Amino acid sequence: MFTHLHTHTEYSLLDGMSKIGPLLDRVKELGMESVAMTDHGALYGAIDFYKGARERGLKPIIGVEAYVAPTTRHSRERGDNQPYHLVLLARNNTGYRNLLALVTRANLEGYYYKPRMDRELLEQYSEGLTVLSGCPSSEFFQRLEQGDRDGALDVARWYREVFDGNYYLEVQEHGIERFSRINPLIADVGRELQIPVVVTNDSHFTLPSEHDAHDTLLCIGTNATVDQQDRFKIDGDGYHIRSEAEMAALFPDNPEFVTNTQLIAEACDLNLEFGRQQLPAPSIPGGRDSSEYLAELCRKNLAIRIQSDLSPELHERLDYELDVLRQTGFTDYIYIVKEIADFAHERNIRMGVRGSAAASLVLYSLGVTDIDPVKAGLVFERFLNLERREMPDVDFDFADDRRDEMFRFAYERYGEDRVAQIITFGTLGAKAAVRDVGRALGLSYADTDRVARLIPNTLHVTLDDAIEQVGELREYMSTDPRVQRLMDTARQLEGVARHASTHAAAIVISREPLIEQVPLQRPSRGDETSIPTTQFAMDQVASIGLLKMDFLGLSNLTILGLAVDLIAETTGEEIDILALPDGDGPTMEMLGRGETFGVFQLESSGMRRYIQDLQPTNIADLCAMVALYRPGPMQHIPRFIDGKHGNIEITYPHPDLAEVLDETHGVIVYQDQVL
Repeated sequence: MFTHLHTHTEYSLLDGMSKIGPLLDRVKELGMESVAMTDHGALYGAIDFYKGARERGLKPIIGVEAYVAPTTRHSRERGDNQPYHLVLLARNNTGYRNLLALVTRANLEGYYYKPRMDRELLEQYSEGLTVLSGCPSSEFFQRLEQGDRDGALDVARWYREVFDGNYYLEVQEHGIERFSRINPLIADVGRELQIPVVVTNDSHFTLPSEHDAHDTLLCIGTNATVDQQDRFKIDGDGYHIRSEAEMAALFPDNPEFVTNTQLIAEACDLNLEFGRQQLPAPSIPGGRDSSEYLAELCRKNLAIRIQSDLSPELHERLDYELDVLRQTGFTDYIYIVKEIADFAHERNIRMGVRGSAAASLVLYSLGVTDIDPVKAGLVFERFLNLERREMPDVDFDFADDRRDEMFRFAYERYGEDRVAQIITFGTLGAKAAVRDVGRALGLSYADTDRVARLIPNTLHVTLDDAIEQVGELREYMSTDPRVQRLMDTARQLEGVARHASTHAAAIVISREPLIEQVPLQRPSRGDETSIPTTQFAMDQVASIGLLKMDFLGLSNLTILGLAVDLIAETTGEEIDILALPDGDGPTMEMLGRGETFGVFQLESSGMRRYIQDLQPTNIADLCAMVALYRPGPMQHIPRFIDGKHGNIEITYPHPDLAEVLDETHGVIVYQDQVL
């Protein structure tokens, strides 16, 4: 049995093109039982790879093709931009945590062209890791290639000792002279030092038919064209997911090279845990029970907000929400939300909360939201319920000129080692794939642009969709071989990760140091003072139980604040924007005339037209229009407007729904109405 131990996915950005799902499907199809992921210097795809392998009955081996500094990770001298390569594989959970630490510290401390670790870090985090000597860019291979056999022996001895015998010499065969010359030398060292040898395949794509597309991807990454003679390319062949038979045929006289891969795989036993919440501990006075203290805070503050004693209805609603929070274990989360809102209020940072959080009376009582959900008829189950015990989602809007203060607050309040920004990945969409591939294939801008313009400007359109829908594109492909090649290549690269960037709003907050939970790196445009970024994207961060929050910067909040300040400065009148009357006549007349430039969510040309047709008379009209003005429910806008003006007879799916749908003239607008 053979196991691939040196495999690159699309998360070896612009170097590997294998998408995780198809790669794992191919491994399963070939009858293998396990497979490793070893992307360059990062663990971006680790969670998806692990879950995908488990779902297919495969054993996932999480690894990395690391960059190792020739001297130390702190050195920035000439030549330090050419680090050695080394394959690290996590045998168990300890090894996985050490892999997280190595990748994180290589990125945060050793970044110089590449994220570099060094021998000091490798010694510190050696437990639970298996090491392969590496490809031709490894220190071991290069010393042999340079004729320094003694140096290669020293390298092998050092790794064998540091990793307690979990060190293997790696041979590859991709049809080029340097492999056939050096591989026998590697085997000789293995025999002399009694270090096992394994055969690996430096896989960068999944199927043999993807070779040319992968070569084009390399050109995209290096801003070259396929016809350039001096460009970077991977020499040789066989960089797909080879079968066991193909791998065995490479070294027919050494079957142990293949079986040793299985010995490594059998020694790996990684078990990751998902779904267990890891919320930071809140500051509760006197060590009191958090649920009891939250209940006390809510009752006291709600009475202040409504300026009267709590009615039986409010008591019942508040008790119900508090009980659901207690049963779901999200009481501590509410404290964190409160701390963030309190800081914004103390610093006079204008803020708002979007989404279903407005349905919580608990959040209203704590001053997080400013709409009484009982008066507004909002359903708490939109925010949280016992049947769907997912982390409730409270997304904050802050004045955009002060949002960085909120990031800094979280960083300092919960600990610099426990807060990070969250990564996001840009992919080659349909049009982007065509433009990038056209450039790499050497087509003129005009020819490439003509093809790209034929792709429909619809959401989530694929190149297959475009070919099916656009006859002119099909004709262009059939009459011009260059366009056929362009489209064939672009279809293979469509959806592949192109670059990493920092999510505009999301941060993660952890109870424990993040280095123990997730790999970190500097933001793409950051420096050593920047808040680090996770290497796991938002869904993956949430899946391992870490708290994700969105801090959005909203220019409209900044504008509102400036307007209030200017009014006070010029007229002496203090405006409370939370106390403005609903249905103010002059305001509604202004909106009805379509004078909505600068009004958040009402200023687009399409919305202005609908607002003029609607002639709103209250906030409820505006809320419904904003909810309807999006793909899908837009088709119901004319019926909603006609219903308001009595131009049509309002009907209901059932007579009992009349009370629920009266405000929206018989149109189901909100999920609250469904609930």
